Amino acid sequence: MSGEAMIGRAMAREGVVGGEDVRAARERIGDRVRPVVLAPAGERLWFALEFLQHTGTFKARGALNFTTAALEAGAMPEAGIAIASGGNAGLACAWAAGQRGIPATVFVPENAPPVKVARLRELGADVRPVGREYAEAAEACDAFVAERGALASHAYDHPLIAAGAGTLLDEIVAARPSVTTVVVAVGGGGLFAGVAAAAAAHGVRVVAVEPEHCRALNAAVEAGEPVDVPVDSLAADALGARRASADALAWALRPGTRSVLVPDAAIAAARRSLWNEHRVAVEAGAATALAALETGAYAPSPEEEVCVVLCGANTDPSDLAA
Repeated sequence: MSGEAMIGRAMAREGVVGGEDVRAARERIGDRVRPVVLAPAGERLWFALEFLQHTGTFKARGALNFTTAALEAGAMPEAGIAIASGGNAGLACAWAAGQRGIPATVFVPENAPPVKVARLRELGADVRPVGREYAEAAEACDAFVAERGALASHAYDHPLIAAGAGTLLDEIVAARPSVTTVVVAVGGGGLFAGVAAAAAAHGVRVVAVEPEHCRALNAAVEAGEPVDVPVDSLAADALGARRASADALAWALRPGTRSVLVPDAAIAAARRSLWNEHRVAVEAGAATALAALETGAYAPSPEEEVCVVLCGANTDPSDLAA
């Protein structure tokens, strides 16, 4: 049995990722991730500064959960872990693997931001650029796994990855129990699925925000099933998944969640406002969540207390100084 099959059978629960998975991830990860910091951002508005996390994004949580679970299950092959990623998931995978001396091979699109590729190499990953989209890098990763026997991780579509990301919500509620709504950017839906799974136990609403032209989750909700979508957005390096996960769709169809879209112009404006008003430099994917509030794509009611997750800052901030 391959390492991937072993970890799938040994560690992944059947069905949609849920609160029990998030609780298990929290115990597995322990204190090896940085607790989220909440910063006041306005009247009944908070920013979750998850870009302060190891490797600069929330994805360190899921990567560490996945890697630790594989080691605990005895399912880590000599070839280590392989992943296809536009950058952030690969960074998290490389970091988590490096914590345990495990090889990491990361397949990235050829247009991945140079700042992320450079950091991947600093973390010791074997970086392999392939194609122009995530899907092409994923095909190359699959071939590598089949040939070399590496354990395939995923940027978002795995219950251990999603559950690890969901630990963020528990920390937000612990830090600010009065929060009623959490707003997150969505690519393939790993963060959204994990956060929604954790939020259900706390009665917290989750708003999923996507660029108009990177709308994998929104299109899945519309179709009633995961579907392929075109990818064309300034936030595509982080949010450019062609298809949302089944777990993300399952949670998006439940009460207490909402899917909204924002244009690229609004994402760019939100990124600039975060810098100009708060001196926070984040990538376009992170600014996407705030754009939902700034455009009115999501308009909170007066009684809501909102937390916007600023999920990543692996960016070149030089364009913000103009």
